[in-house]
Amino acid sequence: MKIGIVCYPTFGGSGVVATELGMALADKGHQVHFITYNQPVRLDFISHHLHFHEVVLEEYPLFQYQPYELALSSKMVEIVKRYQLEVLHVHYAIPHAYAAYMAKKMLAEKGINIKVVTTLHGTDITLVGSHPTYKTAVEFSINQSDVVTAVSKNLREDTLRLFNIEKDIQVVYNFIDAEKYDQGHIEDCQRSALAAPEERILTHVSNFRPVKRTEDVIKIFYKVQQEIPSKLLMVGDGPERKKVERLAKELGIKDKVLFLGNSNEVAKILCYTDVFLLPSETESFGLAALEAMAASTAVISTNTGGLPEVNIHGETGFLSNLGDVDDMAKNAIYLLKDDAVLNTFKQNAKKRTQVFSLKNILPEYEKLYKSCYVK
Repeated sequence: MKIGIVCYPTFGGSGVVATELGMALADKGHQVHFITYNQPVRLDFISHHLHFHEVVLEEYPLFQYQPYELALSSKMVEIVKRYQLEVLHVHYAIPHAYAAYMAKKMLAEKGINIKVVTTLHGTDITLVGSHPTYKTAVEFSINQSDVVTAVSKNLREDTLRLFNIEKDIQVVYNFIDAEKYDQGHIEDCQRSALAAPEERILTHVSNFRPVKRTEDVIKIFYKVQQEIPSKLLMVGDGPERKKVERLAKELGIKDKVLFLGNSNEVAKILCYTDVFLLPSETESFGLAALEAMAASTAVISTNTGGLPEVNIHGETGFLSNLGDVDDMAKNAIYLLKDDAVLNTFKQNAKKRTQVFSLKNILPEYEKLYKSCYVK
């Protein structure tokens, strides 16, 4: 098939999933066209079936904020016509589903029937889309999509609770290519580069937004390192980073916390890791947790959103109530103080990722694309 993918080209979960999906589809012989304002950060042009089309924003003094939705919908129209695309798969409701609807209407006037698949990822629904300013437009564009998917059962329930949705929302979980996280596939996975032999390694990966509660990560680690010799790896960047760095300094653990910034080597970083910390306020799915589990890492997380669908309490890690840093620290210490216990949880985490394997999820999307044309 000829498929257009629209996403945010960033380190966030929706962009990562969209990019990995596009590359997997190209590997199977589909023609895949990414349409966005920058090349997606994980996009690797190893296949001649992959294409990238930049949405260019012209500068006009009249506009305080450039109208990205107009430029995006116009670009969609252009690419659909030029390459005879059959499906537009848009990730994130705002503004992509709305722009896709406009493109669909413009193409219809040219006699072109493009199908739109909208995948909801989380904050586009729970934090932004439900705001009165956007709610009507988001609700409308979701209902006008040909197919709608959500990345977890919890997100599907939230969407139906917050909006008047007439379309069926199908749950298609986020996926992972677990082989990329096998230590045998990772060169130079040497813990000694970051920690002493007797030290454990804990890791957190996020975009450092308030919803990720990165200060809680520091508070958890502060309690853990008092009992277990350990280091903390903080991967990512965002608005909360300076605040988190300041807290680490105030608690006197700055030398035990490594801030690594944004990285394309998450798999390599996770291969060092014993326990992954994800104390988020909410996660529609928890892709970061799944990536950690694929690297055989136990997960300490909150029990919010879709996380209980990924991280199984007492098996792949532990779930705690939001903000309960004492409980999360206690659970982390329980895992880290005993090699046998930790290894069992690591093995369980790796095994759990089979449910979310690329080979299982990719055919679901291919089936959905084809269903658009079944009357």
